[in-house]
Amino acid sequence: MSPAPGPAPPPRRGRSHPPSLIRLAERLIRDERLLSRGDVVLCACSGGPDSSALLHVLALLRRRIGHEVVAHGVDHGLRAAAAAELAMARDLAERLGVPFSTTRVDVAPGANLQARARAARFAALAAASAAHGARAIATGHTADDRAETLLLRLLRGAGPRGLAVLPPRAPLPRAAAAAARGGDAPDPAAQIELIRPLLLARRADVLAHLDRHRLAFAEDPSNADPRFTRVRVRRELLPLLEDLSPAIVEHLCALSDMLVSGRDRPSGGDPDVLDGGSPPSIPLGRAQRFAIERARKLGRPVRVRVRGGGEIALGFPEESSVLIEDRSTRRGA
Repeated sequence: MSPAPGPAPPPRRGRSHPPSLIRLAERLIRDERLLSRGDVVLCACSGGPDSSALLHVLALLRRRIGHEVVAHGVDHGLRAAAAAELAMARDLAERLGVPFSTTRVDVAPGANLQARARAARFAALAAASAAHGARAIATGHTADDRAETLLLRLLRGAGPRGLAVLPPRAPLPRAAAAAARGGDAPDPAAQIELIRPLLLARRADVLAHLDRHRLAFAEDPSNADPRFTRVRVRRELLPLLEDLSPAIVEHLCALSDMLVSGRDRPSGGDPDVLDGGSPPSIPLGRAQRFAIERARKLGRPVRVRVRGGGEIALGFPEESSVLIEDRSTRRGA
């Protein structure tokens, strides 16, 4: 007769919750060096969920990172509700002790409305950034936005360069920089760049953060208008792809990361193969490529495991990759 079972062991303690939005943003800011102590960052804030969460996160991270935050909203003159939404953003900024200002632009209805509104918005944000001495403009793009943008570009027939979308940091569009410069005055926007601190987060992470901190936000009804292709991608195509592959957003963002890295790589080499010079090329998986790319950006040496239980060590002198040590085992070697 078997002995009576004893009491069940206590559950193992572990990380039962995913990283918070604050932790995800801080990780990306530090890994990509998006902000440094003393930097002024302008948060583009419309009163919507993404930008409201971004403003809150950037304000909370001031002590840890040492940056300063200002916020700016743009009214495109297309919806009467925009003024009330920007008032919500102003209220949040005031509670956080963040200076807030707005710009009203005129975007006439018609063809290519979203592109024209975007150009006018960035011109206004660039001018406001130059006026505040901001080094960067932060936008609330998430991993979902990046995946949607890649799919939109793919549907329009973009090639590899066109699919390298929404990187964590990017130069200011030329038209926006010109608008900030204003005539023959010195260029105040020459050093301003766009940063996207929420790219490691999903839209669900943003909504959870807003709920956890009881932050009010507004919803733009155009985000549910099926006349816009992006809305159909968001509401129809991406859910279908997630049903087929639950990690599709992560896969699409990883693809964009690889294409961004390939676009910026001086040698133009194959990002999927490590060539250390004299040894044969070593095929790399996605996890190894991510580890190597992150180390390259940080300028640190890295060791990664490769197929067959081996290990390679890499260093990054003067923006190039060098195979320091090869302990991998290859068939037929």
